[in-house]
Amino acid sequence: MVSEIFGAKVFNLITMKQKLPKDVYKKMEKIIKEGAPFDPSIADTVANAMKTWAIELGCTHYTHLFQPMTVTLTAEKHDSFIDPELDGGMIEKFSGKELMAGEPDGSSFPTGGIRETCAARGYTAWDPTSYAYVKENSLYIPTAFFSYTGEALDRKTPLLRSQEAISKQAKRVLAHFGKTPARVLSYVGPEQEYFIVDAKEYAQRKDLRLTGRTLFGAAPSKGQELDDHYFGALKTRIADFMDDLDNELWAYGIQATTKHNEVAPSQHEVAPVFSTTVISTDTNIQTMEILKKVAKNHGLECLLHEKPFEGVNGSGKHNNWSIGTSDGENLLKPGDVANNKQFQVILAAIVKGVDEYAEVLRASAASAGNDHRLGANEAPPAIVSVFLGSQLDAVVESIVSGTPVKDFPDEYLETGVASLPSLKKDTTDRNRTSPFAFTGNRFEFRMPGSNQSIADINTAINTIVAQSFKEIADALDAGRDMDDIIREFLTDHQRVIFNGNGYSKEWPEEAAKRGLANNKTTPTALLALTTDKAKTLYAGNGVLTERELAAKYDVGLEEYSKLRNVEAQCCISMAEEEILPACLSYTKSVVDDIIAKKAIGIEAPVETAKAQKLNSLTEALMTKIDSLKETVSAAPESTVENASYFADVVLPAMDDLRTVADELEVNVAKSYWPFPTYDDLLFNV
Repeated sequence: MVSEIFGAKVFNLITMKQKLPKDVYKKMEKIIKEGAPFDPSIADTVANAMKTWAIELGCTHYTHLFQPMTVTLTAEKHDSFIDPELDGGMIEKFSGKELMAGEPDGSSFPTGGIRETCAARGYTAWDPTSYAYVKENSLYIPTAFFSYTGEALDRKTPLLRSQEAISKQAKRVLAHFGKTPARVLSYVGPEQEYFIVDAKEYAQRKDLRLTGRTLFGAAPSKGQELDDHYFGALKTRIADFMDDLDNELWAYGIQATTKHNEVAPSQHEVAPVFSTTVISTDTNIQTMEILKKVAKNHGLECLLHEKPFEGVNGSGKHNNWSIGTSDGENLLKPGDVANNKQFQVILAAIVKGVDEYAEVLRASAASAGNDHRLGANEAPPAIVSVFLGSQLDAVVESIVSGTPVKDFPDEYLETGVASLPSLKKDTTDRNRTSPFAFTGNRFEFRMPGSNQSIADINTAINTIVAQSFKEIADALDAGRDMDDIIREFLTDHQRVIFNGNGYSKEWPEEAAKRGLANNKTTPTALLALTTDKAKTLYAGNGVLTERELAAKYDVGLEEYSKLRNVEAQCCISMAEEEILPACLSYTKSVVDDIIAKKAIGIEAPVETAKAQKLNSLTEALMTKIDSLKETVSAAPESTVENASYFADVVLPAMDDLRTVADELEVNVAKSYWPFPTYDDLLFNV
């Protein structure tokens, strides 16, 4: 039964209540639910209970798990519970000091100039608001990661700070409605898309193994044009995999509730229910790890790259974001929106924040993989806009124009079938082309890529909204009228509201007229982090210092360049060492057939034409290989120039090489082609 396994591997509040003294449990509960300051006097008690519980589950080691600012989502160093004694024996020991802090080697992690390579010391600090868990033979303790000089070197610390910021400013706004919650939290339910391919075929593709995406591949005979895979019946092998996946997720307390086939062949989705943003961020990383582990157990490979197959829908991570009080009120529930001033002021704050800091929000979702996906007709464009739907848009129009906001009675769908139940319509439709869409009681940020941590994007959203709340609270405290503030915010920032088709050719032109940015590549998008606006936003809300923000920019560019360089080198290697020899071998076989036929007096016009075409394409391939080599070798050394060069010069050269190689694929006999094709990868599971 699910109830018997759910959360069995997690040191959550249920386990704490069983293992901790009542007074210690109450303190931990207050820390987790209300963000109360941590009391160091309980550390030893918590550590001992955690160690005993972990050992009962077979653990011999513990690790402080942290999230460095790198393409690697997590980092860990394992220490045993063993403490030697003078007589040569040992005891199992784990102190509060060891629970609260650790000292991993920080020298090899990119730091954006915060620390020199020779400076090795770093510190991990236990995050008691996210649950520890056991995996294999270790106790995993979620932590934040700091440099010797105190700067954040991870993704979690800014996220935790942003939670503090939004809570502080939201409570100030709510005070004007007579409400005094202990804490205001952001909540997230991240939908995780992924591809599944056969492990044996994956192993034969160097590009998938080294870069996560296919650098070559002609279009399959059948793609997604029939829409027959979306929500289709699960194949037996996939269903078995998903059953095991659910059981593994549930054991870690991850409340996965939805699983289905996605639009593209071999693409699927798993989605959990909402949790606090910090817990959702940590468990989403666990989910990605578990996806890969369970897939391998079934002879499969899980692909989390945003665009593993050219011409096929990519994978996103829809970030369903909301805010609520610690006593359970969802602050994004419209209710009677015509008279709900609280919702109106919160909506105005979000619209203002997204418009004013749209480029910062875009930068939070920037990555090499995501650049291939955004705007490619399966994801929102790189233009940040807000979708509200017809009802909320009408409310905004009324507020801006100064006319009374009308009531919206409940509406029901007429099915025309008496035996079917009446269906109450939602207050708004859904818009899959909008990056930031209101979907009833939350906003769905659809821009993040499937392989990304959701820490950065939610840090950005929390901070942006906290800044708007701060400005509203300051104005209200100074005696300004609430209606005037709402009208001003919505009037000044109405340009960001767009309820139309984000895939249309007209939208980029319209967005440009509105003054909305369209930052299509990561190097361009990350520039937003260098602006005075971004520095003031993050530093002013205590989320990132200017130095920490500069580090994020530098690490982001460096990571982008390194990934693109790996792709380029892999592209050259596959073309030169695998594709070219296959083409030469097949061409030789065709030429041998021509010679054999002519030797007995038979003309071979078909074979001759084929050989000529193969020869021409193979020569073009060699030319493109040499051109790409020269292009990569000419890359500038400057981090900023290097990243832009790979985006603007190297990627087009890789595409040129791919175009020739993909044409060769459909002209070379399949038995000669050196690795599995799209037909093999997408339709063999």
